[in-house]
This record gives sequence, structure tokens and C-alpha cells, in this order.
Amino acid sequence: MNKLKGYYRQFHPIVWVLLSGTVLARGSAFATLPFLAIYLSRNLDLHPVLIGLTIGISPLSGVIGGFLGGHLSDRFGRKPVMIGSLFMMSLVYFGFMIADTPGWFILLNALNGLSGSFFEPTGQALIADLTEKSKRMRAFSLRYTAINIGASVGPLLGAYLAVVSAKSAFMVTGIMYFVYVIILALMMKKYNLGNPVSEGASKVTIANSLKIIGKDKALRYLVLGSIIINFGYSQMESNVPQHLESSIANGVFVYSVMLSINAVMVVLLQMPISHFAERFKTMQVMMTGAVFLSIGMLTFGFVTGWYTGILAIFFVTIGEILIFPSSSYLVDKLATDELRGTYFGAAQFRKLGHFFGPITGGFLLNEAGATVLFTVIAIAVLGSIVFFVQGNKVFVKAAPGLVKN
Repeated sequence: MNKLKGYYRQFHPIVWVLLSGTVLARGSAFATLPFLAIYLSRNLDLHPVLIGLTIGISPLSGVIGGFLGGHLSDRFGRKPVMIGSLFMMSLVYFGFMIADTPGWFILLNALNGLSGSFFEPTGQALIADLTEKSKRMRAFSLRYTAINIGASVGPLLGAYLAVVSAKSAFMVTGIMYFVYVIILALMMKKYNLGNPVSEGASKVTIANSLKIIGKDKALRYLVLGSIIINFGYSQMESNVPQHLESSIANGVFVYSVMLSINAVMVVLLQMPISHFAERFKTMQVMMTGAVFLSIGMLTFGFVTGWYTGILAIFFVTIGEILIFPSSSYLVDKLATDELRGTYFGAAQFRKLGHFFGPITGGFLLNEAGATVLFTVIAIAVLGSIVFFVQGNKVFVKAAPGLVKN
């Protein structure tokens, strides 16, 4: 019991609220968003291109919103940005319940991406604000584990709700976000978190922030490398299921099982692997992750059944476990205290990979086939290492005394 209490006391109570809320909110979102395309097709009979626009508008608006949300959190404080964005996400899902035209769904999903991009960097910045530097990598790893706990349960809930009532999934998600925002607001009030604004942040305009980001070469290299990583990883949600459906028996079922394996592996292995990875430099961890992700993508090009499919998802999962929490940790190391939110916001530009990846991958799959597609993707993912190495060189040269891991 004392050991459990000691583990709990590693982090501020609000950090635990954010982690717990991530499980509930992401779980309910995973119960809804994977089925949005099916809902639009069945209930509104939309053209596939219009469905693609509706789905794709979310990450695209998130690219813009990520930077603005981070800047606003630095300027006006974490609390109003986080509470406002969570409340907006709750309204979006309630809006999905009553929307009946394509225009409303496009608008609502754009607001969903915008609100999420406001909340994500601000939430990560708040975790860093409230956590000792030596424990931040562990906190980011726990956050990623929380996301995947939601990802392992959410789709099963969504499949059930889709049978009972398609709109009920939207309602459940809206309620979950509303409960989350109420609890978070009460906890912030209880611990008198108030509305902290970083010293000097009021002097920083959006234009000046863009200049700062433009001058930080290390951050720029990290973002470019992350765009390539997301470019590759986005195939998991777009072209991998198409390839499996057309190339092996029961491809859709195999893909569903692979997603479950992916989520469960992250939940079980995230913390052990992160603890082990703390012995090495963060950049070495990310480069190793890129190699694993590249091997996984290459393996998908030669999937012939269950065994090769599971092998591919194993490599991909190890890669993402090593890369994504480390990326957040590196952004934190690069950021100055007064611009931490802005840095996390700028890092949201990596979502460009999620926008361009499915389009480019779909073209290659249609024109050249799966083997060529996943070979190209594997090579591209390996190319991210070049940017990570260059970014690390710039950071080491600028502040060699700060680079200890």
C-alpha cells in the first residue's frame, strides 16, 4: 500500500486527473470517430470524396489550432484554454447527434480538430509545469499509455453502440467530455491552480512566436522528422486496412485484431520499455523507434496471413512506443519556461504527416501496389533519422550541458 501511495505521489493530483480523463475521453472518442465514415455513408449517403473531406478536415484544422492553442496558453494561462476547449469538444459530439447535412458535419469535425489541438499541447505543457524534470518522460509515457487504454476499449464499445443506436455513441462521448471538463475545473479550483501565465508571455505576440519557432533549428528538425514519422504511421489508419482486405482472407477481421494487439501491447509494454529506454539518450531511443517502425511498414508489404500480419504490428507497436513519448519529452527539453505551450503547439505541425500520408499512400497503392507502397514508406520513415540527428547536433551545440539523456 505504501509503495502504491509513493507511486501516486510522484505526480501532482491534477496530472492524475489529466491521465484518468484521457482514458475516459479518448476511449469514448475511439468509440465514435472510427465509425464516423460508416455513419456518414449509411445515414447521409455521401460521396466518398465528401466523406474523406469531412474526416480529413479534423487533422488539417488541428495543424493550425495546435500552434494557436499553445500560444494562447502561454499568454492567458493553461486553465481557460483547457476548460474552453474541452467544453467545445463536448458540444461538438452533442452536435453530431442532431446534425443532418454534410455542411454541419464538416463544420463540427473542423471544430473538433481545432478544439483537440488547443487542448493537447496545453495539457502536455501543464503536465510538464506540474512535474519534476526527472519524471517528465515517465509522465508522458503514462499519458500515451492512457490514450491506448482508451484505444483498446473504445472501438469495442463503439461497435456495440453502432448496433444499438448510431447516435448513442455521439451522446456517450459528449457526456464523457462534459464530465471530464467539470472534474478538471473543480480540481483546478481545489488546488488553487488559478490561471497561471508564464512570466514574460504577455510580451510575446503570435508574430514574435512564429519568429522564435523559425529561429529554433533543433525544433524545426524535430518537427520535420516527426512529420515523416506520422506520414508513415498514418498508413495504419488508411491504406493498411485496404491492403489487408484485398490481399488476405478475412482481412477486415485480421485488421481489427491487429488494432487490439497494438493497443494491448502499448498498455502492457509502454512503462517497462520506457523505464529501460531511460538508460539511453532520448535521440537514440527515437532513432531506434524509427528503425522498428520502418521494419513494420516494410513487413506489411509482404503480409500473407495471420503470422506476418502480427509480426508487422509487433514491429510497428515497438516503434511507436519508443518514438511518440520521446518526441513530447524532446519538445519539453527544447522549450523555454515562458514558451513551453508555444513549443508544444508548434509540434502539432507534425499532423501534416497524417494529412498527406493517406493521400500519397492511396495513390501508390492504386498505381504501384502494396509492395512498392510499403517499401517507399519504410524508406521514408528511415529518412526521419537524418532530421533527428541534425536536430540533436544543433541542440547539443547550443546547450551541451543540458543534454544528459
